[in-house]
Amino acid sequence: MYLNSIFADPERTARLIDIAKTSLQPLLEGAIMNTIPLTIISFIVGLILAVLTALARISHVKVFQIIARVYVSAIRGTPLLVQLFIIFYGLPNIGVTLDPFISAVIGFSLSVGAYSSEVIRAAILSIPKGQWEAGFSIGMTYTQALKRIILPQAAKVSIPPLSNSFISLVKDTSLASLVLVTEMFRRAQEIAATNYEFLLVYCEAALFYWVICFFLSVIQGMLEKRLDRYAS
Repeated sequence: MYLNSIFADPERTARLIDIAKTSLQPLLEGAIMNTIPLTIISFIVGLILAVLTALARISHVKVFQIIARVYVSAIRGTPLLVQLFIIFYGLPNIGVTLDPFISAVIGFSLSVGAYSSEVIRAAILSIPKGQWEAGFSIGMTYTQALKRIILPQAAKVSIPPLSNSFISLVKDTSLASLVLVTEMFRRAQEIAATNYEFLLVYCEAALFYWVICFFLSVIQGMLEKRLDRYAS
C-alpha cells in the first residue's frame, strides 16, 4: 500500500525524492561530526579501561579483583540506555552536570570497557604459561613479561572480537540521540519531525549505518587476513 501510494502520485514521488536528497547532507554531517568521533573516542577510552580491568581481574590483589568484578557485573547487568540516562539526567541531581557528548562518551566507554575486558582477559589466559616462564627464565619481571610477551600475543587473539565490538558500537551510538547528542540518528529524528516522512528518513539513516558498518567489516577482514600471515 505504501509503495502503491508513492508510485500512483507523481507529486508525492517527487517530494520524497527531494526529501531524500536534502536529508543526505544533514545525515552525513551528523555521522562525521558526532557519530564517528563518538565511536572512536569511546572505543579508545573503553579499550584502555578494558585492559586495566582485565589486568585487575587476573591480578593476585583481592581488592583489585573485587572492584573489577563489581564494575563488570554492574555494567553488563544493566541496560546501556539506563546507564546513559543516569549519567546525563541523574547526575545533575547531585550537582554533576555534563555536556551531552561527554555523557555519551562516558556511558559508551564504560560499556566497552566492561564487555571488552572479558575478551582481553580470555585472550591473556589463553597464552600458555610456558610463555610466562620463558620470560621469567631470562630475568624479566612480571610487568616486563606481560608487556613484551603476553600482551602482544593476546592482542592478536582479541582483535576479531574487539573489531566486532567496534562495529556494534557504531550502531549503539544511535542511543546518544536520547541524551541530546546531535549524531546521525538525532539528525534523522529532526528531519522526520519536519516532514513526517518517518519511514523514508529512518530507512535512509539505516542505510548510512549499514554502509559504515560494511566498510568497517571489510577493514576487519583485511586486518584478520594480514594477521593470519604471521600465524604459526
